[in-house]
Amino acid sequence: MSVAALVLAAGRGERLGLRVPKAFVPLAGRPLLLHALAAIAAVPAIERVVPVIARADLERWERLGPELAAIPKLAAPAFGGAERQDSVRAGLGVLGPNTQWVAVHDAARPFVRPPAVTRVLEAARASGAAILAVPVSDTIKRVRAGRVVETPPRPECWAAQTPQVFRIELLREALAKASAEGRTATDDAQLVEWLGVAVAVVEGDPDNWKLTLPEDLAAAERWLLLRGQPGGRGP
Repeated sequence: MSVAALVLAAGRGERLGLRVPKAFVPLAGRPLLLHALAAIAAVPAIERVVPVIARADLERWERLGPELAAIPKLAAPAFGGAERQDSVRAGLGVLGPNTQWVAVHDAARPFVRPPAVTRVLEAARASGAAILAVPVSDTIKRVRAGRVVETPPRPECWAAQTPQVFRIELLREALAKASAEGRTATDDAQLVEWLGVAVAVVEGDPDNWKLTLPEDLAAAERWLLLRGQPGGRGP
């Protein structure tokens, strides 16, 4: 199967409270985006890695030239939009006609490991759509207007991760349907769910966490240092 990966990096990351766009925030001396790109490029089955950045960040991207040259399979960036769906659509638009499968990954998850990505790719190949996720340890409450409306059974509650992998035409169809109906999803699997397609769940990696808040960056620095890799990923 011909597999490409989109690494979404067009978000502003306001919750980090920094002036630098989220994808270019330094983590252990390298922009967050570089960690995520290298992690995805390390997966043998992925043939092409397409970063999706904000057009306003092109100059920042170009300044990374020597470091980008060291990442295999890396394509020129696509330019994302205001919403996640806009960025995914832009990334799909630069993929060639031979691409059969697409893995969509958040640049804010720099510690994903190749074995986890390989597992979700294999699951998608069997079912058409698959995501990484981890079981939650807390009891989850659905809340509306400050009141609990439901306590879903904890064994049924999983926290979604990326990458999420889809047959490319399925994801295109899902994006088109959401656009026609004016719907915005919080992840790509939700778009496919709206088509009535079952999405397979593959157990992910607890270390594949998303960096969203300033304390997440500090924890990520400690995570790297504890593993003796101040400039790279953990084992």
